[in-house]
Formats: sequence, structure tokens, C-alpha cells
Amino acid sequence: MTQPPPPPPPPILAAGCVLWRPAPSGHGIEIALVHRPKWDDWSHPKGKRKHGESAEACALREVLEETGRHCELGARLPTAHYTVDGRPKEVAYWSARALSGTFTPSAEVDALLWLPPSAARPRLTHPRDRALLDTATPSP
Repeated sequence: MTQPPPPPPPPILAAGCVLWRPAPSGHGIEIALVHRPKWDDWSHPKGKRKHGESAEACALREVLEETGRHCELGARLPTAHYTVDGRPKEVAYWSARALSGTFTPSAEVDALLWLPPSAARPRLTHPRDRALLDTATPSP
């Protein structure tokens, strides 16, 4: 008699934000993109949830850790679903307004860019991040 296949591994839970601020010109907004040297990619700030941590608390913590900025969560955005090393991953996202703080490069994130959405979109490495930006910043 054959054994049923093992259940799939539980998903990796993470959270992040499409972080924005008013443009210094006073017209429009700028989007924060972080560069992760480990993956050599540009993405929205995000990271894994700690045991017992809510998705909202994780998103706030990850934005602070990766960008140095406190933020205020806004609208909930679609959850990203993808696979990492054969394991499902779910990333909860919010639109978030940047507040106070200063970026300091680290081994995890070595660069931060603030760009208008039209310039941020092609800089994002992953199509799922571009789709998320499109949802967070609908065309006028």
C-alpha cells in the first residue's frame, strides 16, 4: 500500500510596503526602492515575519530596518505568492507613507533610491514588484 504524499511545507510568511513620500518638488510622489546585494536586485522593502509577529508589525519593522524610515501604513495591497527554494512564500503588502528617519547602508540593503513611480517601475527587478507598484500608484 502506498503512503499518501507528505503535506506541502507551510508557507514562509513575510510583509512589506510600497513606501512613498511627497516629491521634493511638491508635485507627485517618490517611491523607495532598496538594493539587496545578496540577490543583486531592486525591490520594495520587505522581510520575514518573526514568530508571533503580526503582518502589520512586520511591515513596519522591515521598512525601518531596510530604509531607516518610520512609516504610516495606508491601503492594504495584494498579497504576493511565489516559491523560494521549492517552498511557498506569502508577502503581505501595504502602501505606506514615509515619516522620519535616515537611511544607513548595511550588509542586507546597501542602497536606497527615491524615484517617481514612472522611473521606479523599470528599476524593479521582479515583475511581481512592478505589478504591485502599478496597484499602489494607479495612473492618473
